[in-house]
Amino acid sequence: MRRTVALSASLLLTLAACGGGSGSSTVTVVPPSSTTPLRKPVVSVPAVAPTSLRVDDLVKGDGPPAIDGDLLVVHYVGVRQADGTEFDNSYDQGEPIQLTLGVGKVIPGWDQGLVGVQQGGRRQLDVPADLAYGDSPPATGVIQPGDALTFVIDVLAVLPASSAADQPQVTVKPSGHVTKAKVSDLVTGEGSAPGEGEHVAVQFTLYRADTGDQLLTSWGNVPAVFVYGATGGTYPGIDETVRGMRIGGRRQAHLPAADMFNGQGNASLSLPAGVDIVLVLDLVDVY
Repeated sequence: MRRTVALSASLLLTLAACGGGSGSSTVTVVPPSSTTPLRKPVVSVPAVAPTSLRVDDLVKGDGPPAIDGDLLVVHYVGVRQADGTEFDNSYDQGEPIQLTLGVGKVIPGWDQGLVGVQQGGRRQLDVPADLAYGDSPPATGVIQPGDALTFVIDVLAVLPASSAADQPQVTVKPSGHVTKAKVSDLVTGEGSAPGEGEHVAVQFTLYRADTGDQLLTSWGNVPAVFVYGATGGTYPGIDETVRGMRIGGRRQAHLPAADMFNGQGNASLSLPAGVDIVLVLDLVDVY
């Protein structure tokens, strides 16, 4: 049985969920926990259940349209078309959910119906049974075999996937220990800057400062997400690197060991305790 959405249980905030080595590896994201609550919409079901997927934009968003492989951050409510009974929603939980579009981790009605959605948009999907759960609904007792379903979905963010070839080519010269972060802009962004408690999406590469060796990169995957300025949101060095950046910017930061991994190093990255980090970070989005 597939859930309506699939959530990542791993936390990027430690950066330890990713494998070691110098190549790219799978990067997971922080489930957002402090997004400003949206009011749960009232869902109007169609008078006649559709026999094909129906897509209606109730609110038009802006920015690039979502394509397969993008990471979407959304709130949603779902109801049975037969009688309007609600079976699930994310608004009451206070947390949006995340899904990668087009990889088969959600019902086909979502994979097909969310293509082209834009950040800030609200979309209604009227999904026939064959693109929902068919004759094998989840064991909630609400959805019945053969049910058509209606969802209203608020799109908080559309985060593009990247390829390994997108990774910026940066040469990190071996250097000694620093006692506070040294930050320089490689590219100046022109978009919004993050505020305290907002979610930021980034692509990044980590290097050992003492050798210049690459330890980890997120390029080739969807962006990583964390809450800026939140206690426990991420390591102090990452917050320091992002401070004052704007969307589209790229920064290089030499971070003291104490500001990353609590100065204890990271065994999965073969990083000894007390070794500084160089972080090259692209600010992809703020929401």
